[in-house]
Amino acid sequence: MQFLPALASANHRPYKYSLLFPEALMSTTKLILSTLLLTLSLPALADPTPTDTAQSVEAKALNYLQTLQKPDGSYRLSDREPPALTAMVLRALSQNSKEAGESPAARKAVQFLLSMQQPDGGIYKDMLANYNTAIVISGLATLKDPSLKEPIAKAVAYLKSSQWTDAIAAGRGQKVDPTSPLFGGWNYGGGGNRAGRADVSNTAIVLDCPQRRRPRQGRPRLSERAQVHFPPSEQLRNQPRPWATNDGGFVYNPGRDGEGESAAGEYTDAAGKRLVRSYGSMTYAGLKSMIYAGLSKDDPRVKAAWSWVRSNWTVDEHPGMRASGPENAQAGVFYYYNTLAKALSVYGEPTITDPQGHPHDWRIELITKLASLQKPDGSFVGTERWMEQDPIIATCLATLALQDALHDLREHPAK
Repeated sequence: MQFLPALASANHRPYKYSLLFPEALMSTTKLILSTLLLTLSLPALADPTPTDTAQSVEAKALNYLQTLQKPDGSYRLSDREPPALTAMVLRALSQNSKEAGESPAARKAVQFLLSMQQPDGGIYKDMLANYNTAIVISGLATLKDPSLKEPIAKAVAYLKSSQWTDAIAAGRGQKVDPTSPLFGGWNYGGGGNRAGRADVSNTAIVLDCPQRRRPRQGRPRLSERAQVHFPPSEQLRNQPRPWATNDGGFVYNPGRDGEGESAAGEYTDAAGKRLVRSYGSMTYAGLKSMIYAGLSKDDPRVKAAWSWVRSNWTVDEHPGMRASGPENAQAGVFYYYNTLAKALSVYGEPTITDPQGHPHDWRIELITKLASLQKPDGSFVGTERWMEQDPIIATCLATLALQDALHDLREHPAK
C-alpha cells in the first residue's frame, strides 16, 4: 500500500487531503476492497491433469524428433542404423495426427522406407530382417494410405514366410514340429546364431504389426500359430520345460534345444535345479501376444502372466533385471515402458492391485514417471544396453508408451 503515503507527502497535509477529496479516497478504497474480495473469491489454479501432463511431454518429445529428419527422409543418427528407427518416428509423429501423417516430412519418410523394400517383400537393409519389417509395417499402417496397401501386403507375406512352423522352411531353411519350442515364433531374421532360434521379443513385435488396437474385433492373421509359442511357465505346458519357474512370467528365448535364455539371468534353486529368471518387458510382450493370439483373460496362461504383473508392478525400474546385478535395474527400461503400455492397453484394465492390496492406475504412474525422465530438449536417454543411449530410440519408445496411455485414458477415464 505504498501509494497513500506518496500522495500525502506531496501535499504535506494528509488529513486535509482526505477532507478535500473524500469521494476520491472512498472510490479508491472501494476499488482496493473489491479487488481484494474478487481475488479471495477466485479458485486457485488447478493442477495439470494426467492427460495435460502426458500431452505436454508428448508435444516436447515430438518437437524434438521432428527436427532430426535427414535429407533422404530418414530419422537416424547414422547411415548404419536400421530403417526401423525411421518407422518408429513416423508412427510416433503421425498416429495421433492426420495432419502430420500427410505432411511433406511424412511423405519423405515413407519414400525412404519403401526404398528399403527387398525383392522378398521384407523391408530391411542387410540385417534384422523380421524385426525391421514388422516395425516398418506398424509405421506405414498408421497413415491409413490406400497407396501403401500393396507394399504392406508384400511385407506381411514376407513375415508369414519366416515364421517357425511345420509348413514353412523358416530360419535356417528348416521346418519344425509343433512340439518344438520354436514353433509359432519369429527371430530377428538373417543369418548367424540368431537364425536358429525364436524369441518372445521378435514374436511380440511381429504380432503387433497388422493391428495394434482392439485385437478382439479383428485378430492379426499372423497369430494363427503363434499361441503355441506361449508361454514358457512350466506348470502351464503339456511338456514342461526344465528351466522354467512357476511364476507366470516370460523369458526372452525358450531355446532351440530347450535350455532357455533370459536377459535377467538364471539361478539355481535349493535342490540344485537351474532356473531362468522372468522379467518385465518379456512378460508384458507375452501377455500382449497371448491376447492378440485370441486367448481370453480367463485362460490359465493369461491369468498367470497377470499374476506376475501384479506381483512385480513398478515403473521405477525394469522388474526382474536387478536380480542379475543392481547396475541392470534400468537396462532396457524404455522398451519395458513401451511393452507395458501396449500390453495393459489391450488387456483393458486401468488398475493394477498389488499383493498388498494397493491399487495402481498404470496410466497415471507411467505418465508421471516419464515426465520426470524427460530432458529439457524433449528427448529421453537410457542406458547403453539395447541401444537406449540413442535418444531417437529412447524418445520413440517413451512417446509411443505415452500415446498408448493417453489412448487408454480416453477409453477409460481416470477415477
